[in-house]
Amino acid sequence: MIGPMDLQLNERVFIVSGGSRGLGFATAEVLVAEGAKVVLIGRTEATLTAAAADLGHDNALPLTGDLTDPDLPGRAVASAAARFGRLDGAMISTGGPPASRASDTSDEAWRDAFESVFLPPLRLARTVADNLAGGDTPQGTRDGSILIVLSTSVYRPLTSLALSNGLRPGLANMVRDLAMDWGTHGVRVNGIAPGRIATDRVFALDARSGSPEAVRRKREARIPLGRYGDPAEFGRMATFLLSPAASYISGAIVPVDGGATYID
Repeated sequence: MIGPMDLQLNERVFIVSGGSRGLGFATAEVLVAEGAKVVLIGRTEATLTAAAADLGHDNALPLTGDLTDPDLPGRAVASAAARFGRLDGAMISTGGPPASRASDTSDEAWRDAFESVFLPPLRLARTVADNLAGGDTPQGTRDGSILIVLSTSVYRPLTSLALSNGLRPGLANMVRDLAMDWGTHGVRVNGIAPGRIATDRVFALDARSGSPEAVRRKREARIPLGRYGDPAEFGRMATFLLSPAASYISGAIVPVDGGATYID
């Protein structure tokens, strides 16, 4: 008889970028609740330190830095090994690009977005995968896991978010490409595509379109479940995909959007 599901996360260690707030922190909370340890990456030291304190200093190590820094992935991997003695994977999230229309987005804006939205998560994913596949951790090649946070723009364009519409689908294909490259080393790579989740960023985007309350009601009416998601709902799915309980899932892009992705 199959017993109750166990995520098997006790004492496992994950890097969580964007870990001081929003979806990153929500995922870190669930990981820690399930017994894992986390290295939190964020740009603001005070916010990051407070997040680590909330999770407990025995469970969370804050690492201040910006993913656009090419040295940060190596520092994050080394920090995990130094503090916790191992590394099992990473959830990689970057801030979304600014709103814009494709018809009037400058070349400079495209270059800046590539340098902040596309290249940094790819660089961190490569560094973590190299570490896991190289056997530098105690578990060797046993079920390392990388999860890249995308957007529902990987399925269809979002209004006035041209930069995301252009770059996120390419990053989704890199998820699939990396899954093929690293699968033989026991490293799984997946993507997760949040829709309207109740975070500060989503509320800020709503405010740009008019009354935040009115915009939210209008957008909730187009979500089959009739509401915005809670960050914890995203965090639970992200944690599952990172865990050994999802050991046969790789190369997948999982929407967390209340069913809105496939509604015309």
